Amino acid sequence: MYEAVYAAPDGDTPVAEFVETAAEYGYGGVVVRNHGDARADYDAAALSETHGVDVVEGVEIRAEDPSRASGYVGSHRETATVVVVHGGTNALNRFAVEQPAVDVLAHPMTGDGDVNHVLAKTAAENGVRLELSLRPVLRAEGGERVRALRDLRKLRELVSEFDAPYVVSADPRSHLQLRAPRELVALGDVVDIGREAAEAGLAEWGALAERNRHRASDAFVEPGVTLRDADDEGNQ
Repeated sequence: MYEAVYAAPDGDTPVAEFVETAAEYGYGGVVVRNHGDARADYDAAALSETHGVDVVEGVEIRAEDPSRASGYVGSHRETATVVVVHGGTNALNRFAVEQPAVDVLAHPMTGDGDVNHVLAKTAAENGVRLELSLRPVLRAEGGERVRALRDLRKLRELVSEFDAPYVVSADPRSHLQLRAPRELVALGDVVDIGREAAEAGLAEWGALAERNRHRASDAFVEPGVTLRDADDEGNQ
C-alpha cells in the first residue's frame, strides 16, 4: 500500500524523512504530491534503494480556474509520474474528471466543491480517481468533522454506485501525521468506507504509478499494446 504526502517545502517534513518513516510503518511506496509551486528537491531512485520503498514523483496542480489548470496539466504530464488536480470548486472538479490526462481529483468535497452522479460517472469514463481523504476525519473537530464524515460517505456511495476509480489518503503534511496502513484500513471500516475498499484505495496509488511508468516507457504503443506485441503481430 502507498501513501501520498506533502513534503517540505509544501509540508513540514523532508522527503527523506517521510520515506524513512513510511518504511518503518510498512508502506510499499510514497507518492510525493507537492503542489506545482512548491516542488521538493530529492532523488527518488536513491531514496527507493536506501529504504526499500517505491518513491513516486507526483505533482498536485493548484489553479484558480480550469483554463490555468489545463496549462499546468500539459506541462507536468511529461515530467510527473502521478498528476493530481487540487479540487474544491465545482468548476475545477468538473474540469478534472473530464481530463484523461489527470490521474486523481484531490479534495473534491472541500470548500465549495461537491461531487454528484454526473461527475462520478464522468470520472469513471475517463479513469480519473476520486480521492477519499481521511485527513478531516483524523484532524478536524466538532461540526467540521461531522460534515467531513457526511461528505466522505456521500463520495463513497457515488464511487460504489458508478464504479468510479478512487484512491485513499490521510493527506499527511508531516511524518508525524503518517498513520500505518493497518490504522487507515481500520479507520476506513469505522467511517463506512470498508476495510477492503480502504486497502484498495491505498494500493491504487501504486497501481497508478506502475501504469504511468509503463506508458512512459519506450515499449508502450497504446493501452494494451507494447512494441513486442506489435512486432509479434507484424511477424505473423
